[in-house]
Amino acid sequence: MMDYRYYLKEVLISEEQLQQRIVEIGAQISKDYSNSDSLLLICILRGGVLFLTDLMRHITIPHAIDFMAVSSYGMGGRESQGAVRIKMDLMTDIRDRDVLIVEDIVDSGHTLSSVMQLLSTRKPASLNICTLLDKEERREVEVPIRYRGFAIPNKFVFGYGLDLDELFRNLPFVGVVDLEKYDA
Repeated sequence: MMDYRYYLKEVLISEEQLQQRIVEIGAQISKDYSNSDSLLLICILRGGVLFLTDLMRHITIPHAIDFMAVSSYGMGGRESQGAVRIKMDLMTDIRDRDVLIVEDIVDSGHTLSSVMQLLSTRKPASLNICTLLDKEERREVEVPIRYRGFAIPNKFVFGYGLDLDELFRNLPFVGVVDLEKYDA
């Protein structure tokens, strides 16, 4: 049986830090969109699910949710391949709606840049990004992040929605992978 502790080098962001920051982001979104009657949160699957479910509990204004599955990673999942594929599209018409993309992590920026370009053609009233984690030093394409949970160093992370070979998304914290053990 695999145990996440074997691969865990360090806890980067604790459960308490995550939850406190999500409360703050939820309050800010509620304030910023207080005049909106059409807020739609779009979760990028699969990594964004935990963040979305916790975040929406702290957004005090009416809002709807929808999901997209987008892929820009090859096997192994550590390096973006640049080419973005829509694996599952929205079921909601976003025309004239305030759209907030909820993402687990922004790395190179390629994926979100492509998603933003696609969604902007559908004429939303507004289109913004909310990410839990931001690896600014890995950015290759600039994307306009409106809400950022944490800026993190260029480390391979897992937990709280982010997987390690599709496992350990359920961890309540964000941990750093011990690459010596993972690559062994």
